[in-house]
Amino acid sequence: MKDNPLLKLEAFGQSIWMDFIRRGTISSGELKQLIEEDGLSGMTSNPSIFEKAIAGSDDYDDAIRKLALQGESVDQIYAALTVEDIQRSADLFRPIYDRLDGSDGFVSLEVSPYLARDTDKTIADARRLWVSLARPNVMIKVPATLEGLPAIRQLIGEGININITLLFGLSRYRQVAEAYIAGLETLAAKGKPLKSVASVASFFLSRIDVLLDPMLEKTMAINKSKADLAATFHGEVAILSAKAAYQIYQEIFDSERFGKLKAQGARTQRLLWASTSTKNPAYSDLKYVEALIGPETVDTIPLETLAAYRDRGKPVSRLTSEAVKASGTLRRLCEMGIDLDAATQQLEDEGIEKFVKAFDQLMNTLKEKRVAAIREPVDIDSRSGLI
Repeated sequence: MKDNPLLKLEAFGQSIWMDFIRRGTISSGELKQLIEEDGLSGMTSNPSIFEKAIAGSDDYDDAIRKLALQGESVDQIYAALTVEDIQRSADLFRPIYDRLDGSDGFVSLEVSPYLARDTDKTIADARRLWVSLARPNVMIKVPATLEGLPAIRQLIGEGININITLLFGLSRYRQVAEAYIAGLETLAAKGKPLKSVASVASFFLSRIDVLLDPMLEKTMAINKSKADLAATFHGEVAILSAKAAYQIYQEIFDSERFGKLKAQGARTQRLLWASTSTKNPAYSDLKYVEALIGPETVDTIPLETLAAYRDRGKPVSRLTSEAVKASGTLRRLCEMGIDLDAATQQLEDEGIEKFVKAFDQLMNTLKEKRVAAIREPVDIDSRSGLI
């Protein structure tokens, strides 16, 4: 265990969270083992993860059947299943949260993806989830949409832990950090403790390269004068964006404005690297993990990537390497006709659509399982406990 690369990441100031949740992993003791042996210190979920967990396994069938026979609706079944999973996971991470005085050990649950463009309903849903989960080491995921920004500010101002999701662009990241600080200022004005509030800004990576690589390949193929420049960006825009985001993070959280809040116990809003599984088979499966190891960050990875890093990871602090140049380098994308802000807005829009689609599929699965449970014949002796 002492040679486990995952365990060495803590020395560089980085936490590893798992981008995965499934009831069987919790019940079997596998999650506890990952915490104890691999240094896993948090977990995230989203509609796609729950859709795969519930539709792709029988882990939830007994619970769905029981809830269906109790007359629970599909929405009520979804709420019961997800809240229970998050609570049980949070309880397993609670010793980390306590040991680190609330700086790590979090589990995240997302507001409904249908609400991504509705500020007021996002706030209401986040409040509902926060009360339902009733754990200090949970975070409510709120999308980094324009409508999500005032929700982030409001919820932080109420002392609710927030994980900002679907974040792709650098200009939007500045707005997210501003919303977090403004929320803390609201909380401070109320005389409330700041130390108990935590937040991460989840910057999505691999999807950026998935979108831009084909554009760069086209330039490489048809424009000889710009082919070399396009080649330097190929497969690298996401990492450059992450490094530029980290420079913004340092600028904002080293500022005098945040310093006043820090003196009152406020925590920085850590950057979290999301969408870290490599989509292009030509790239290393550890591409988005190895390049972004650095202090005060979180890397959230799926089980397959976690296993790969345990086996082949080479932890070295690389995040700050040439980070100062990253923003200037990215500005050269426009020389190839690529508008990075427009691209990241496209990714945000597509991300919302993907989560809505996954949520719809999940609810359809629950509907089918609920109907099947209600129609399933029940042996009278078995039902009455006479067998």
